[in-house]
Amino acid sequence: MLGRTSGARRRLGRLVRARRTRGRRLRRVLAAFAVLVLLLVGTLVVAYARTKIPKPHPETAMQSTVFVDEHGRYLGVRGPVDRQDVPLSRVPRHVQDAVIAAENRSFRTDNGISPRAVVRAAVSTLSGGEREGGSTITQQYVKNALLTPEQSLSRKFREALIAVKLDRTHSKDEILQGYLNTVYFGRGAAGIQSAARNYFGVDVQNLTISQGAVLASIINIPSYYEHAGSDPKVTRTLIRRWKWVLDAMADSGAITAKQRAQARFPAFRFYPPGDADGQRQYLIDAAAQEAADRLGISQDELARGGYTVRTTFDLQTQDAVTDKVSLGMLDVPKGTTLHAAVIALVPGDGAVRVLYGGPDYAHQPFNDALSGAVEAGTALDPFKSVKLKGPLATLSQSTAPNPLRLASAYAAITAQGKYAAPYTVVQITRAGRTVYTAHAAIQQMQTVTPSAEPGTYHFSGGAGTGPGARTLWTTDSTTSLSTTVALFAEHPAHGKRKATTAHLPTSAGNLSNSLSDQVLGSGGDQRAVPRAVPLA
Repeated sequence: MLGRTSGARRRLGRLVRARRTRGRRLRRVLAAFAVLVLLLVGTLVVAYARTKIPKPHPETAMQSTVFVDEHGRYLGVRGPVDRQDVPLSRVPRHVQDAVIAAENRSFRTDNGISPRAVVRAAVSTLSGGEREGGSTITQQYVKNALLTPEQSLSRKFREALIAVKLDRTHSKDEILQGYLNTVYFGRGAAGIQSAARNYFGVDVQNLTISQGAVLASIINIPSYYEHAGSDPKVTRTLIRRWKWVLDAMADSGAITAKQRAQARFPAFRFYPPGDADGQRQYLIDAAAQEAADRLGISQDELARGGYTVRTTFDLQTQDAVTDKVSLGMLDVPKGTTLHAAVIALVPGDGAVRVLYGGPDYAHQPFNDALSGAVEAGTALDPFKSVKLKGPLATLSQSTAPNPLRLASAYAAITAQGKYAAPYTVVQITRAGRTVYTAHAAIQQMQTVTPSAEPGTYHFSGGAGTGPGARTLWTTDSTTSLSTTVALFAEHPAHGKRKATTAHLPTSAGNLSNSLSDQVLGSGGDQRAVPRAVPLA
C-alpha cells in the first residue's frame, strides 16, 4: 500500500514538473513572439518614417504637343511621348468611375494597399512564379510613375510603404489624377487625354459612358487590347470586359440601369494608323515652326511642353486635295516627276486653309509650297505695273517666287489691296489656359482691280506655253477663299546626274483647275468662279 502511494507521488511530481516546464517554454515562445511582433512593428514604423515619396520619373513629366485643325479635328502630335496632363476636373465622373470599377473598386475607401494582393505577389515572387497583378490604383501609380519596374520582394515592400504614405498625405483625387495622366493605354498613348484622342478622336471631357468604359477596360492589357477594332478576336474579348465594367458601374450606382441598358460598344479610330510621315507632317512642320516662334521657344521645348495648337488648316479639304493630286499623278509620263503646291488663303485675313507641299513627307520632306522656287513666267504679269509695298515690295523682280508668297499676293487682290500675312496657328493652349491667340497682320498695298466682278476672278499663267510648258500657275478667288495651284515637272536626280526641268503633261491644266475647284467646293464657297478672265 505504501509502495503504491509512493509511486503515485512520484508520477504526480513528474507531471507537475512537466507542466511547469511546458508553461515556461510557452511563456518563452510567447515572449519571443511578442518581441518578434514588436520588432516587426518597430521595423515597419521606422521604415515608414524613413520612407520618402519619390519625385515622378522625368519621362512622366514629359508631355507631347497636339495639333488640331480649325474645327478641332486631330492632326498629329509632336513630342517624346504621346501624353498630355489634364486636371481631374476635365475627366467626366463616369470615366473616373469606370477606371475604379475596372482596376480598384475599393479605391475611395482603402488605405492605398490591398494586403491580400501584396501577400499573393510576395509568394509569387519568392516561388519564382509569374508576375501577379491586383495592385490598387495607388500602388499602380507608385509603380508606374515613382519607382522602377523591378520585380523583387524588397521592391514590392517599398511600393506598399510608399502607397500607404501617399494615401495618407494626398487626397484620393490627387492620386487618381496622377494615375490617369500616367497610365498606359496602348497605341502609344500615355494618359487618359491621349487615349481619348488615339482611340476615339475626342478630348477627354467629351468621352461618353461607353467610351470611358472601353478605355478603363484596356488598362488591364493595353498591348493586346490596342488592336480592338481591327482584330475581331481582340474586339470580342474587349467587349466581354467592357460589359463587366459597365455591370460593376451599374451595381455600384455609378450609372443608372437605363444608362447601362442603352450602352453600345463604340466605334474606334482605325488602327494601326497610316504612315506617320505622310501628308500631314507638312502641316505639322509649318505650324510647329510658327508656334515655337510665337512663344519664343525652341521646337524641342514646344514638343515637350504639353501644348495644344489649333491650326488654321481645314483637314477635310486638305485630304480632298491630296486625293486629287494622287489621281492626277497617274497622267505623268514615265521618268517624270510632277510637283504640285496648293495653297488656299482667306483674303484679308491670311489664315491658311490648305497647304499641299508634296505627296509624302517620308520621301520628300522638302515643302514645295513653303520653300519651293517655281519659275513664275507670266504669273507675275498682274503685278509688274503696280508699285507693291511691304513684304511684297520685291515680288515683281523675283523670277522664281515660292508659292506661298505669290498666293498671298493674289489673295490681297481679292481683298481690294489689303495684304494679310499668311499664318497657320490660330490659338495655343496649355493646361486649359490660352497662351497665344493669332491676330491678322494687315498692310495696304497698291490696289489692283481685276476686270471680273469685285472679289471674284481667275488667272492662269506660267513659263512656257502649250505642251511645252515648264510651270503652270492657276489662281481662283472668291471673297472668302483664294486658291493658288503651282505645277511643275522634273526628271529626278539619278546617281551623278542632277535633276533637270521637264515639260508638264498635257493634262496639267485640267488637274490645276480640278484642284482649285476641289478647294473652293470643299471650303463651302459654292459661287461660280469665272474662267479665263484676265486681270486689268
